[in-house]
Amino acid sequence: MQLRSINPVNGKVIKKYTSDSDAAINKKIAQTHTAWLGWKETTHAERSSLLNKLAGVLKSRKDELAKLMALEMGKPLTQGIAEIEKCASVCEYYAANAAGDLKDQLIETEAKKSYVSFQPIGVVLAIMPWNFPFWQVFRFLAPALAVGNCGVLKHASNVPGCALAIEDMVKEAGFPPHVFQTLLVGSDKVNQIIENELIKAVTITGSTNAGKKVAEKSGSLLKKTVLELGGSDAYIILEDADLELAAETCVNSRLINAGQSCIAAKRFIVVKSVEKDFTQLFLQKMQSRKTGDPLNAITLVGPMARVDLRDELHKQVQHSIQKGAKCILGGEVLLGPHAYYPPTILTHVKKGMPAYDEELFGPVAAIISAKDENDAINIANSSVFGLGGAVFTKDKKRGEEIAATKLDAGSCFVNALVKSDPRLPFGGVKQSGYGRELGLFGLYEFVNIKTVYIA
Repeated sequence: MQLRSINPVNGKVIKKYTSDSDAAINKKIAQTHTAWLGWKETTHAERSSLLNKLAGVLKSRKDELAKLMALEMGKPLTQGIAEIEKCASVCEYYAANAAGDLKDQLIETEAKKSYVSFQPIGVVLAIMPWNFPFWQVFRFLAPALAVGNCGVLKHASNVPGCALAIEDMVKEAGFPPHVFQTLLVGSDKVNQIIENELIKAVTITGSTNAGKKVAEKSGSLLKKTVLELGGSDAYIILEDADLELAAETCVNSRLINAGQSCIAAKRFIVVKSVEKDFTQLFLQKMQSRKTGDPLNAITLVGPMARVDLRDELHKQVQHSIQKGAKCILGGEVLLGPHAYYPPTILTHVKKGMPAYDEELFGPVAAIISAKDENDAINIANSSVFGLGGAVFTKDKKRGEEIAATKLDAGSCFVNALVKSDPRLPFGGVKQSGYGRELGLFGLYEFVNIKTVYIA
């Protein structure tokens, strides 16, 4: 079997890669387990030094890596450079903080001494998507290496170049051989890899259906999982919102990475009294974002990653229109071998339409009308997803209460777009998965939280 890297701008094959054989898969996992036996004995200072070196490698190669992303999955260069800089920042964050966060925690009991110790567990399998082909991996890899674990990566089949580049950078930074390796395989090999006795845990970022399959297989073998799955983030615009700020923020969130982000804004729930004004501002700003060549430094919206994904999105748009949604911008596919889809706005979106009920993984915005604050919150929470959400209001106390206690999501922002941050835990609820990445809590997901008791 071969993996192919295809340029979404023109449909041309960039490069073909030979998939790893079963023997090669098992050999790589065994090599990484052997590497772990040494890596787990390293000090926090040694790990931190190498993580800082890895951050330096990322920064020195950011232009090259941004171009690779543009070619393999269509990300505009400026966004690609920002992604690589963020990968460097997560390495630096854990280099600076992991030692303190993983200190033994003394607990007073009848014992002479009792405490909690955090110990590495072994080789973690990471199953990662194409939309942020470096960041998704590094937000698993940096904390994994910081706690003393090792990793193998099953990356998305359309970004093998990015997957191999990560392995190459880990080597360049000076990490011991095989602490991290890429498995060049398709999804048909995932169950087999999970079954390998040397794989101790699994983390996946992907669709809800993929997450369920991974959780089912891993659960049958009693292997820990972290699932970061789909999202249909709701952004609530209340009657007292700064509409200029709200519209600008909402457009930026909806169109980042051509709308192909789990935490991109997707449903815009607008209180009726400001719906007309918000929609007009939103339309003006969406119209100004033109699609273009991702290798052009001024491009803000590139193509979608694959033609099949573009076609699936278009079907969701058409189906929503057939059910009564109004398309006020975009919604048309231009002929050609490319994967471009124009920034699109649907209004009059109601329950029963794909734009209301499903995740739209592309540059399509759904505007939903709400009677008032309570109605807006109920609409936001009616989704099966619960990854992120935002609320726009000039009353920050009101916004904080809604974000903290009213919205069913793993991350809730006030007057800002939802984003991941190395310092803050990231993950979802409901069909958006479970477990957390990043921050202090991301460190604790794949460690043995061990009680030590000395009489």
